[in-house]
Amino acid sequence: MILYLDTSALVKKYTTEFGSDMVHQVIDAADSVGMSVIGKVEMSATFAKLIRVGALEPEESLVALQLFKSQWPDLMQLDVTKMVIEQAGMFAWEYHLRGYDAVHLASAVLWQETLRKPVTMAVFDRKLWQAAEQVGVRPFPDNLDN
Repeated sequence: MILYLDTSALVKKYTTEFGSDMVHQVIDAADSVGMSVIGKVEMSATFAKLIRVGALEPEESLVALQLFKSQWPDLMQLDVTKMVIEQAGMFAWEYHLRGYDAVHLASAVLWQETLRKPVTMAVFDRKLWQAAEQVGVRPFPDNLDN
């Protein structure tokens, strides 16, 4: 399986929350795991937000961020090209996505087209999950209703 990680999924690898066990399992089962290079920025922002909202103590968040940064080279890092930006703009408009969510979706779609193999997109944002399904990328988990 080829697995694309959205930030909403990857953060679960470094925290304990709903979906963390599922994310660990799907990453372990994948043959290849990738993410757009924007994910590096989003992960830093997410760990900072977890401090702001009181979900993690600063020390916990820093440890998680450092672990993520040490493992970043292990991911297939997908570049943000003009083609990705054009596709993301269309997805943002058509599916009412936030900018970086649209970039993640466009990256997954273009990766799938380039490889000519199915890509599974791990995502826990409902709107992005639905958009992935609509454009022909298999969303993970199978549903978000649990």
